[in-house]
Amino acid sequence: MKKRKIPMRKDIVSGEMAPKKELVRIVRDADGTVSIDETGKKSGRGAYISIDVDRANQAKREHVFEKAFSVKIDDSFYDDLIAYIDHKQARKELFENGQ
Repeated sequence: MKKRKIPMRKDIVSGEMAPKKELVRIVRDADGTVSIDETGKKSGRGAYISIDVDRANQAKREHVFEKAFSVKIDDSFYDDLIAYIDHKQARKELFENGQ
């Protein structure tokens, strides 16, 4: 059987390449609104961050997405991002250990 290619993306905080499924996509749409792209299919400029709460906190401290998207982002977005990543990380650990 032919081995499938795994799509890789770069984590905007660490600069490391990782499989797309292990990252969360953040997107800026045409209006300049920045949001979490849960499906990975929203149109707009995208950037990826790994499913790691420490990296999300680092992104908040360094205002990484403001620099990447050239738009002012409210701290509440970063708080929502940290909560979302914390939830995803907990689910990932739960299902990896459960198998």
